[in-house]
Amino acid sequence: MNFQLDESGIVVECPSCRTRNRLKYGNLGGETRCGNCKATLRITEPIELHSRRDFDNLTEKSAVPVLVDFWAPWCGPCKMVAPEIEKVAASASGEFVVAKLNTDEVSDVAMQYQVASIPTLAVFHEGREIRRMAGARPAAGILDFVRQSIGLSTKS
Repeated sequence: MNFQLDESGIVVECPSCRTRNRLKYGNLGGETRCGNCKATLRITEPIELHSRRDFDNLTEKSAVPVLVDFWAPWCGPCKMVAPEIEKVAASASGEFVVAKLNTDEVSDVAMQYQVASIPTLAVFHEGREIRRMAGARPAAGILDFVRQSIGLSTKS
């Protein structure tokens, strides 16, 4: 799915009718319906962050926590964890949002948060980093990490 972020929210395409809809940051986690066909809209894939502005808008304005995968295209462990991150995004719809930040493309954010090794997974809420872990993990381990970080009970 192709996402576009702006100051107000995330623009997504309805999987049913292909109408573009804006999911406001403040409503993430709640139920949102397509303005055209009324299908339920969910973010079930990682959102690629292509700029500091995208990162700041999502991590500061999201109503739900955001898991950010700091990665790079040349990183072997990053490639190994990518399918696990996809599974986490599909499982986490409504609890939290999953985003990916290419540290080569948006290096200023990686430097600001002193990301020294990749992959690094960090949980943000209300603009602050809550917790992080480095290294590849299976989806279940990542889900447990995020849920513990945001105070939710772990689910199998």
